[in-house]
Amino acid sequence: MLAVFFVYKITGYMKKIIILLAIFMGLGSLNLTYSQGCVEASSDDGVQVVGYIQPQFDYYFFGEDSKGNAIKPNTFYFKRARIGVVGNIPYDISYYVMAELSPVAGGPQLLDAFVTYSPFGKMVKFSMGQFKSPFSLELNTPCQALHTIRRSTVVNEMAAPFRELGFMVLGSFGKERDIISYRLAVLNGTGINNVLSATNYDDNKSKDIAGRVVVSPLEGIKIGGSYRHGLVEKIDIDGDSKSKTSWAVDLTLEKYNFLVQGEYINGKYIGDIAGGGGCGGKDADGTYPEYKKNGFWVMALYKFNFGLQPVVKYETYDPDGSAYKYLNQTQVITQNTMTFGFNYFINEWTRVQLNYAYNSEGKNADGSVGEYKNDALMFQVQVKF
Repeated sequence: MLAVFFVYKITGYMKKIIILLAIFMGLGSLNLTYSQGCVEASSDDGVQVVGYIQPQFDYYFFGEDSKGNAIKPNTFYFKRARIGVVGNIPYDISYYVMAELSPVAGGPQLLDAFVTYSPFGKMVKFSMGQFKSPFSLELNTPCQALHTIRRSTVVNEMAAPFRELGFMVLGSFGKERDIISYRLAVLNGTGINNVLSATNYDDNKSKDIAGRVVVSPLEGIKIGGSYRHGLVEKIDIDGDSKSKTSWAVDLTLEKYNFLVQGEYINGKYIGDIAGGGGCGGKDADGTYPEYKKNGFWVMALYKFNFGLQPVVKYETYDPDGSAYKYLNQTQVITQNTMTFGFNYFINEWTRVQLNYAYNSEGKNADGSVGEYKNDALMFQVQVKF
């Protein structure tokens, strides 16, 4: 009997601790269509445990090295394995905490932790904590609702860092549907979980500014725009400082069972790591290297009534000679990717995805044309709870 009482007390204390952590570690909205969280609380009855897992198998067509070993071996792994708690607290307070457990995705680590204060309903909300940056349509599509297994390369490169610590004002207007939605955030600009410590700290005095607006003039049509600017306060002896400025526009068309989406991203980066193995130092003339990167993606889907949803997606990314990684392989070339596949929804909580990514490369930094063995076949199963 004493043991049962002890377990009960410990469970109660842990529940309170989780709630307190959720409150004090951040703010954020729980609205699925325009929020920082992937799920929302369904009631006001205490803490709800939520999450999802994404076991995945990748078959890489990267060829072999001189010894006959695969350059990139085929593998099973967890794309994501996330668990968290959500809930509402009277009055006008909601909270969201999510942890990433997959080592492939950097886990175990705190992914999101934020709370929202909504004194004016959905029109104006105040958020503080760690959440996704309000930039890019595809970045702000929840990971468990992505239409392809991978986000576009241009989004992976130009919308990073995905998550930040900061403060945000957000909201939406419209009765039957959201006609205008907005988000404006002040962010550390140093990425996920970067706090004051001996080895991992925020040194960005100027902070980053990021914002996103979505307008829906008619049902089934959404037009979005995003902007982000950051100045890194590491000024060298010449008085120069690294900076990045990006903007994006996007369009969503949805009618019957058809869905068409597209997004264009453009940005100027001063002080990026130079391509070809450079160390991000200055050029010979004493100035930081400047890169003008851009890219876009466009995607079309149709969902049949029996749960099958074919998808085709085209994307391109021009890094302007700077180095980036595609499937953990470093390259500096312009890359075009065609993704073919399907999503199959077994039920409301279970989805199967199969994607084949065909890549055709543009010109190398020296002007030569390169074609590389870097296609991939990806298979993923997702279960939400």
